[in-house]
Amino acid sequence: MIRLDSISKQNGHQLLFIEASAALQKGEKVGLVGPNGSGKTTLFRMITGQEHPDEGQVAVDRGVTIGYFSQDVGEMSGRSAVSEVMDGAGPVSAVAAELKALEAAMGDPDRAGDMEDIVARYGEVQARFEELDGYALEGRAREVLSGLSFSQEMMDGDVGALSGGWKMRVALARILLMRPDAMLLDEPSNHLDLESLIWLEQFLKGYEGVLLMTSHDREFMNRIVTKVVEIDGGALTAYSGNYEFYEQQRALNEKQQQAQFERQQAMLAKEIKFIERFKARASHAAQVQSRVKKLDKIERVEPPKRRQTVSFEFLPAPRSGEDVVNLKNVHKGYGDRSIYEGLDFLVRRRERWCVMGVNGAGKSTLLKLVAGSTQPDDGTVAVGGSVRMGYFAQHAMELLDGEHTVFQSLEDSFPQAGQGSLRALAGCFGFSGDEIEKKCRVLSGGEKARLVMAKMLYDPPNFLVLDEPTNHLDMATKEMLIAALSQYEGAMLFVSHDRHFLAALSNRVLELTPEGIHQYGGGYTEYVARTGHEAPGLRS
Repeated sequence: MIRLDSISKQNGHQLLFIEASAALQKGEKVGLVGPNGSGKTTLFRMITGQEHPDEGQVAVDRGVTIGYFSQDVGEMSGRSAVSEVMDGAGPVSAVAAELKALEAAMGDPDRAGDMEDIVARYGEVQARFEELDGYALEGRAREVLSGLSFSQEMMDGDVGALSGGWKMRVALARILLMRPDAMLLDEPSNHLDLESLIWLEQFLKGYEGVLLMTSHDREFMNRIVTKVVEIDGGALTAYSGNYEFYEQQRALNEKQQQAQFERQQAMLAKEIKFIERFKARASHAAQVQSRVKKLDKIERVEPPKRRQTVSFEFLPAPRSGEDVVNLKNVHKGYGDRSIYEGLDFLVRRRERWCVMGVNGAGKSTLLKLVAGSTQPDDGTVAVGGSVRMGYFAQHAMELLDGEHTVFQSLEDSFPQAGQGSLRALAGCFGFSGDEIEKKCRVLSGGEKARLVMAKMLYDPPNFLVLDEPTNHLDMATKEMLIAALSQYEGAMLFVSHDRHFLAALSNRVLELTPEGIHQYGGGYTEYVARTGHEAPGLRS
C-alpha cells in the first residue's frame, strides 16, 4: 500500500535518510523506532505529502486514505467535542451542527414568527443527516470518545474549554472514527490514562488497515505491533515480530557484527604484520604484493553502532523512621463532590505503593494530601520522623525559570556541587554537549520533565511522591529511571499509566474504586493476576 523507494533526506546539516527503502502492506501493524531526532516525524510527513524526499520516492497506492495523528493538534474551539470528532468523517459534522441550531431555534419563543420556515428547513437537514448515516456516526463518535475517557458533559461541551491533553484525545478520536486505509500515529499513548490506553490497544488490534506508529510505551507497542521498522544511521531496517522480538534480534545482530568485526580486525592485523615484516625482502616481494592487493579488495566490516545508554546511580538516601506517612480518617471533597470519606492509609519504609483508579477517583488528590500541597477537610496526614520528601507533579515543570539554562538551573539547586558532577548528572538525564546551555523556556515537555527529575534525584529524598513521572519521557530515559529507582532504598508512592514502570517498581497497590478502597500486598503484576484486570473499571 505504501512504499519508500531509495529515499534520501537532509534537514539542515543533518542527513536523516540515505537511500532508505521500506514497504507497508495492508493489515500490517508497524512500530517505527529510532533515537530522538532520527527522522520519525519527517518520515510521517513524507508519507502524507507534507514534505518530500530530496531523492527517491514515496509511493502510496491510488485511492488509499491516510489518517495522520501528530502531537501538533492546532486550534480547536467553538464546537462540541463530538462535532469536532465527526468533522473528521466529512460534511456530516456541518449538517449535525445546523440540525442542533434548528432544534434550538424551534424552542426559542422569539423565533415563533419564523417557525414554518424553521420546521421546513429542519425536515430537509434531517433527511440529509440520515442520508449521510449521521445518527450511526454520532453514536460511533460518542463510543470512541467514551473509550478515551470522556464524560457526556465533556463530549457536548465546547472543545475550546479542554486542556491540551484532552484536545489531543479529540484529535486522536477523529482519526479513529475516520477508519482510514492507513493510520499514522505519532505518540498516540501520550496524555492517556491506563483505561484509555487499554481501550485504544483493543481498538487498534481490531483495525484492519495498515498501522504505522511511534510510542514511548513499550508495553503498548509490544502488544500491538507485528513488525518494527528501525531508523538508524540513515537506513530503514525491518524486523518481523513485536517490540520485544526486535530488541532481542537487534542485540543478537550487534553481537554477531561485533564478532565479525573482531575476526576481521585480527586477520587484518596478521596480514599487515606479515607485510611490514617482509616488505624489504626481495625474496618475498611477490607474496607481499599479493597480500597488499588482497587487503585492498577486502570489504571492511563496520563495528556495530553503539546506542548511547546512560545510567544514573543514587547517592544513598538518609534512613527514615518505619512509618513514613500516616493518613487517619481523612475526608476530602471539592464543592459538592466527595473524594475521600474516612480514608486510612499508611506507607512504611521501603514500601513502593502504586495508586490505581479511574479518572476522578482521587489519585492526584491523594498525592497532594501526602505532599502537603492540599489539606484534608477533616482527619490527619502525619509525615514520619526523619522523612525527606521529593514530590514530582506536572506543575513542577512550570516553576522552572525560563531565562536560566539547564546548567544554571542545576547550579541554582546545588551551589556546592562541582561542575563535572553536574555535567555528569545532566548527561544521565539526556542533556549532553550544547544541550546543557539551552534556556528552560525553549525546552520541550520531555526535556522539562527530565530536568525536574534530575534536580529531585541528585540529592535523594527518602520518600518519593511521583505523579505520572513517565509522561513525556522516551524509552531510554524510562529504562534509566527504572534501573535507578529499582536500587532506591527509600519509600515510594506513585501514579503512572506505564505498565512496564508499574510492574518493575511497585511492591504494593492501592486501588481506588467507587465501591471502596482496596489495598494489595505484592506489586502490579500480582494485582493483575489477583483481580483479573489491568486497571480498575476494566474487566477482562
